Formats: sequence, structure tokens, C-alpha cells
Amino acid sequence: STDLTSTVGYDSIIQHLNDGRKNCKEFEDFLKERAIIEEKYGKELINLSKKKPCGQTELNTLKRSLDVFKQQIDNVGQGHIQLAQTLREEAKKMEDFREKQKLHRKKIELIMEAIHKNRNLQYKKTMEVKRGLKCGAVSCHALLHLPSLSHCRQLFLKLAQTKSALEDTDRSYQQSVTTLEKIREEWQNEHIKACEFFETQECERINYFRNALWLHVNQLSLGCVQNDEKYEEIRKSLEMCSIEKDVDFFVNLRKTGSLAPAPVAYENYYNAQRNVTPARSLAPVPISRRGPLPTPTSAPGEPDYATVDGYSLV
Repeated sequence: STDLTSTVGYDSIIQHLNDGRKNCKEFEDFLKERAIIEEKYGKELINLSKKKPCGQTELNTLKRSLDVFKQQIDNVGQGHIQLAQTLREEAKKMEDFREKQKLHRKKIELIMEAIHKNRNLQYKKTMEVKRGLKCGAVSCHALLHLPSLSHCRQLFLKLAQTKSALEDTDRSYQQSVTTLEKIREEWQNEHIKACEFFETQECERINYFRNALWLHVNQLSLGCVQNDEKYEEIRKSLEMCSIEKDVDFFVNLRKTGSLAPAPVAYENYYNAQRNVTPARSLAPVPISRRGPLPTPTSAPGEPDYATVDGYSLV
């Protein structure tokens, strides 16, 4: 600004830096809130996998798949809790960075406040001396042009005193201007240094903020990749699930025999001499396994599922 005592530009810079610090604080609070959500979600998943029954009476391969399913859901929950801790650590780093910049900037601001105060005081003092000099010069000029010279002796004495005072005031004014110029040059140099420092800080803040946001997105992506790996374990386990094997396992576990009951023969207890027509002989009918299970098919419009041993996994 052309006004020596103006701080409009400096105030604008400080306001911008404060806004940047506020933005960092907002992102820091965002990370903390996200950490709370992730931790709560992780704990809920772990409780769900441990306390909620899920096919607990299943047998053999499908049971193993369900065990893997619940274990991996537990692992996903643990991953979210770990992500919450990571987010808290990143929020703490942002807080430390923000406070570090604040402390460094405070030193510069104190220097600038002191030099602004000194500059304004000297400027005010110089202007007061200048006004006094102008008033004295006007008085001296008026004395020289009085229409009446009846009191010439007293007037010349007063004029001499006034001129002497004006000379002293002029010397004081010159000294004030010289001092003000030195202060102005010092202020200008310090102002340039302060602006360069603030610019460096702002570049560091934007770079740090950008990197922190980039890292946060990478952490979320990594969490998704890790979760997908856990879900892949479930898919692999389901691929090992065999409908035929599970049915065979159940039959072998619960089987009671391989032959049907023998036919019931007629026995004559009424008349021993009576010709008895023998009951029709019934050959033993062995119990055999039913034919192959039909392959489940998807309803029209539904996606096809991967098949294992000729059977679809749902």
C-alpha cells in the first residue's frame, strides 16, 4: 500500500494463512471422525462373526467354508480397527505439522507487530513535528507583515525567538524524517522477509496437505485390497465345497444299513394239515443311492455362478 501505516496487505496474508491452518484442522477432524466410524464398524463385524450363528449345524466341506467365512469376516473387522488406528496416527501428524507451523509463524508475527508499532509511532511523531514547524512558519510570516510597527523592538525580539524555535523544530523535523526513513527501510526489509517466509510456509502446507490426502486415499485402497484378499479366501473355500461329498458324508454318518427288511412269511397256526399256499416270494431289494443330483441352474435374468464338480455354488 502507498500508505506507510497501512497493514491491509499484511493482514490479508495473515488471514489466508489462518484459513489454511483451519483447513488442515478440518481434515484432521475428518480423519478422527472416520477413525471412530472404522473402529465401530470393525468391532461390530467381530461381534457379528463371533456371536451370530451362521449354519452351525452344517457338515463337512460346507461347514469348513462357513468357518473360513466367519474367520475372514473377523479378519476384515480387525483390518478396520487397524485402519482406525492408522487414521488417528495420520491425524496426529497433521496436528503436529499444524502446530509446528503456528509456532514458527508466531515468531515472525511478533517481529512484524513490533516493527509496525515502532513505524507508526515514529510516523506520528514526525507528522506532529511537521505540523508544529508549519504553524511556527506561519506565525513568523505574520509577524513580518504586521501593519503597525509601534512595538518594533518587542516584535523583533519575538521574531528572533520564533526563528530560533523554528530552526530547532526544523532540525528536529529533519531528524524525525531521517529516523522514520531508517525505520521504513527496516520495516520494508522485514516485511519482504516475512512474506517470503509465509510463502514458504504456505507451499509446505499445501504440499503436506496434498500428500496427506493422497496417503489417506491409498490407505483406503489398501484396505479394500486386503478385504478383497480375505473375501477371495472365502471364494476359494467355497470352490472346495462339494455337494456330492457333503451328501455322501451325511449318508455315511447317519446310515443304518444297506439292506431293506426281509419279507414277512406266512405261518399257519390254525390248521396244520391245511395246504398252505406259500406267500409270494419277495426278493430282497437292496437300498441303492438315488441318481446324480440335478445341476442347479440360474433363473432367467440371474447371473451364472461358477460350477464345481458339475454343481453351482450359490
